[in-house]
Amino acid sequence: MPGTEVARKQHTLGGAAGIALIAFALVYRFFPGILHLQPPEPVAASQSGTRAGAPAPWSAVRPASTTVPDGASATLAEAGTSYIDAVRMGPPIATTKEVAALLKRARSAEQKGALFESKDAIALYREVLVSAPHNVEAETALERIAGAVRDWALAAIDRGDEAAVQRYVSVYADLPHDDDELAALHARANTLHEVLPMLARAATLVKNGRLAGSGDDNALAVYREVMKLDPGNHLADAGLATIERGSLDRALAQAAQDDFAGADATLADASAIRPGSPALLETRARIEGIRRQRAETVLAQARSALDSGNADLAEELARKAQGISADLAGVDDFNVRLRNARLYASFAPGQVIRDRFLDVAGSAPAIVVVPTGAFVMGSPADEVGHQDNEEPQRRVRIDTGFAIGQAEVSVGQFREFAAATKYVSDAEKMGSGTVYEEVSGRISDRRGMDWRNDYRGERANDSLPAINVSWNDAQAYLAWLSTRTGKPYRLPTEAEFEYALRAGSTTRFAWGDGDPDRVVGNFTGEGDRSPSKRSWTSAFPRYSDGFWGPAPVRSFPPDRFGLFDMEGNVSEWVDDCWHDNYTRAPRDSSAWINPGCERHVVRGGSWGSDPDQVRSAFRIAARSDTRSARVGFRIARGL
Repeated sequence: MPGTEVARKQHTLGGAAGIALIAFALVYRFFPGILHLQPPEPVAASQSGTRAGAPAPWSAVRPASTTVPDGASATLAEAGTSYIDAVRMGPPIATTKEVAALLKRARSAEQKGALFESKDAIALYREVLVSAPHNVEAETALERIAGAVRDWALAAIDRGDEAAVQRYVSVYADLPHDDDELAALHARANTLHEVLPMLARAATLVKNGRLAGSGDDNALAVYREVMKLDPGNHLADAGLATIERGSLDRALAQAAQDDFAGADATLADASAIRPGSPALLETRARIEGIRRQRAETVLAQARSALDSGNADLAEELARKAQGISADLAGVDDFNVRLRNARLYASFAPGQVIRDRFLDVAGSAPAIVVVPTGAFVMGSPADEVGHQDNEEPQRRVRIDTGFAIGQAEVSVGQFREFAAATKYVSDAEKMGSGTVYEEVSGRISDRRGMDWRNDYRGERANDSLPAINVSWNDAQAYLAWLSTRTGKPYRLPTEAEFEYALRAGSTTRFAWGDGDPDRVVGNFTGEGDRSPSKRSWTSAFPRYSDGFWGPAPVRSFPPDRFGLFDMEGNVSEWVDDCWHDNYTRAPRDSSAWINPGCERHVVRGGSWGSDPDQVRSAFRIAARSDTRSARVGFRIARGL
């Protein structure tokens, strides 16, 4: 076993030898010229088929294969990478002064765009690769130039420059390239050669104004044929865009002249030229804007016509507006207004109207617009309580809108009239009216009673319905009201009253066929009691409304039309003369009047009516000067 000194010397010499070997390897790797070593010779130009005198192609300056140096555990070729590529991934290879100068000249030529001339960038980069076969900068530059040349070839195809296409494809074929891309370029170049004459013919047809038509002798047909052969042809697409533009401009001109049907037809034809094109979509949107603006203008004219009272012109203009733009906003609302204008003088069903006085402060009693419709007037023979004067039943149409008093005319409202006109009622002229006698439980005539008194003869509160007013008194009040408001006030007709009372119902009573199951109005109930605890001999069982005598107006819930006390509180005068039945009665809602008639119809139940008299069809006759503690009236007017 060697001694310690010997071992130390051996260790030192071994380390020095290792360092020397590493230094030699580094010099050989980065400075082979120092050791007088030459790079491998390039493959002969004849091997790649390069023309004599031309720079060697990519395959000529790059060895087809390189063996991995001895000592490697496996070949890089087996891993899919050449040794040269592996070297390129390592530290940069040193260049000589000559190579550096060539690279500088090549970069300058490339920046100036000198690629194809003598001593151009391509030639200089190739010269670099002859001197330094694995120079990364030169290889990358040639790949970059190849991509640019390929793009130029595609651009030349798009603009139809066949000469430039041939030149660029030839150059691209001699540069690093993808074989599939080169094949695609050749195919597109061949297609261009085929369609160029067709494009020239189409251009001539455009110049001669033969843009479209039947057959093949027009530009549109030729451009379409080109697009079949070359779907991405920019020249053909530009030609189609020109033809499309003409159609779109024509459609815009038609829309500007309100010929929207013609514009739609022209747009339909244009949509077949370049389906879904931005120009088509933009023009369609512009025409839609013109259409909508024009329709809104016409609809505004329709509103003005309606406001001025010309419903016929308003309807005509509204139809025109909807014809221009079927989904125009506001048309539906306008049609409702128009319908209301024809039926309700621009009011709406259920609307409450308070006509103001023209000459002094104040207004008429509130009236409610009643919807138009139809109903069966009268009662069938088998209805409980039926009377012969309620037949024959007939269907009555309410074709004309009208408004009826929201409630009965009150004492306060009648007082205003009497004070303004110094009116003397029939009760005052005759010196008496009727009142309820608590002792006897009967309605009887009493001296000095008139509309100022309540049902017991006491001074009436202004909120109570006016009673002891005759048909004549009601007519006098309505004449005064018409003068004060300028509106044609009148009593409701008998048909209007029953229609409003029923409020859409077809049953015996306004609420149904049976006894009321809730408080709905003021009429006789089993639970009602007079001040002296009298009760009704004929009344609705298990019912009490809390009043004996008239209640203040609006004390009970309104019906479906928004009207108060139609079926109770006080019975009411209507405009019609009395007839014993409905034979020969009007089929519409007009009043049935005979000049000079002395009796008129009273409708609706009252606070003292038995159940049969609360029926919707119930009617009685009374002289025009009748005064009763159970009869009042409400107003109405046409619209």
